[in-house]
Amino acid sequence: MSEPVDVVLVDDHLMFRAGVRASLDDRVRVVGEAASVDEAIRVVRELRPAVVLLDVHLPGGDGGGGAEVIRACTDLLGETRFLALSVSDAADDVVAVIRAGARGYVTKAITGADLAAAVQRVAGGDAVFSPLLAGFVLDAFGAAAGDVATGDDELDRLSAREREVMRLIARGYSYREVASELFISIKTVETHVSAVLRKLQLSSRHELTRWAAARRLI
Repeated sequence: MSEPVDVVLVDDHLMFRAGVRASLDDRVRVVGEAASVDEAIRVVRELRPAVVLLDVHLPGGDGGGGAEVIRACTDLLGETRFLALSVSDAADDVVAVIRAGARGYVTKAITGADLAAAVQRVAGGDAVFSPLLAGFVLDAFGAAAGDVATGDDELDRLSAREREVMRLIARGYSYREVASELFISIKTVETHVSAVLRKLQLSSRHELTRWAAARRLI
């Protein structure tokens, strides 16, 4: 069994933090908490967790909320990854934290098990987004990626099924969700994802999201 992922939980509501703690399983270990921008920056820099679960709206600092926390910890982004966890699904909130450096954005409607899985994926280098936020991910990554569409030659490397899997994975669907959506097994999804990454010469789901968004494929 792999070691749990160390997480700092940042939200200004004590009861919500307690609820998240109670709902997470043993794949995640909460090593610290913070309730404001200033406290979050201090705790994250002190503990340097693998993942920070971060609300986008926080008191303190210069009023920049979660995005301000990420910008203040830019030098840690190689070892610490930020996953936004918010009740908000507003485009401005999503775009702000992604541009600041967050590796994902999920809403507070997520289940504890799915949140633990999202933390693991972000810790492993993947990008994770709630499926309904795919359009905002497109705006954030498509504008920032700096990639230029190269025609259909890259897509032609993929089979029809691989294209379907690629789009769903790029939108932030889990392997289980892709399997359910396409009526195939999780193992088959894993096989298709490996083939997609190999054919497109990409190394992670995060790179796949950027690739697909830059080409307006999401």
